[in-house]
Amino acid sequence: MGKATRYLAETPKRATNVSINETQMKEAKELQVNVSRAAEFGLMQAIAEKRAELWVEENREALMSSNEYVEKHGLPLAKYRQF
Repeated sequence: MGKATRYLAETPKRATNVSINETQMKEAKELQVNVSRAAEFGLMQAIAEKRAELWVEENREALMSSNEYVEKHGLPLAKYRQF
């Protein structure tokens, strides 16, 4: 069992209503896909993507400053790079 699967199995659940495309639900049923688990994985992915997006926004100034420094002065310790 993978780390994410174990996490999902061990955490408390909360019932909720979700509207899902009828064709997708039919196919999921035919393929025996656990819709709740698939929804949880999808939600985990969406949360991770949003957190990454927010992090970039929050750190945009520092990233731009760092990039400007590298453009001006090159990479620190570049002479030691072996690639």
